Amino acid sequence: MFERLRQRGFEIDFKSHAEAILSIDFPEVAEQLERVLATSTIPIEEIIGSGGGETKGTQRLRRALMAEGWLKHNFIVQRIIDGRPRESQSHEIDHVKEFYAGTIALEIEWNNKDPFFDRDLENFKRLHADGGISIGIIVTRGATLQNALHDLVKRFADEQDINSHDDMRRIGLNPTNRQIRDVMKRVQRNQNPIPFRDAWTDQFVSDKFGMATTHWSKLQDRVQRGVGNPCPLVLIGLPSSI
Repeated sequence: MFERLRQRGFEIDFKSHAEAILSIDFPEVAEQLERVLATSTIPIEEIIGSGGGETKGTQRLRRALMAEGWLKHNFIVQRIIDGRPRESQSHEIDHVKEFYAGTIALEIEWNNKDPFFDRDLENFKRLHADGGISIGIIVTRGATLQNALHDLVKRFADEQDINSHDDMRRIGLNPTNRQIRDVMKRVQRNQNPIPFRDAWTDQFVSDKFGMATTHWSKLQDRVQRGVGNPCPLVLIGLPSSI
């Protein structure tokens, strides 16, 4: 299952018997996700231009999922006592699809603050306990992509001959005053100054794709602590090859 994705370097992890449930009750899901994910690309220019937000490539991925019927849905769980509504909770999920055997929910966490994983996993847990979903799926930056971001951004800076903030503006980037100060502090310091290109790369990656954002190791931290358990989970990490 997911062999095409594994061959491209995607990380795939199953929790709480999700692999068995997929293979028996939802055999078409892996095929659909492979069809969408295996052809997805995110050019480095889009990563730079996104400023750490959702890239155009991620938006294309969302549209491709929607074309396969994975649509946004707001689950409303209501408690009724003696025929009277007492309380209700809503759980909005970005991509949901109903199948003959049940419903599957999917979230893409490209680059949010890492507590969004807690929100997603807790939503999946509640919805599974209430019979709303059979499986929860999370797609995020894989370990190889997270580890490669610095080199990818540095390669982009080399190719664009970035040596100043004027060069940044030349390619359409508008750094904030704080970002300019942080970079120039390292470039102009008396001891061990570093080239502008290196200082900007370090600042951009740490500022936009730091350890406190949504990526594979942060997701694994949660599931290993039992967040979302016992909802069956499929975890997918986007590789550097994307």
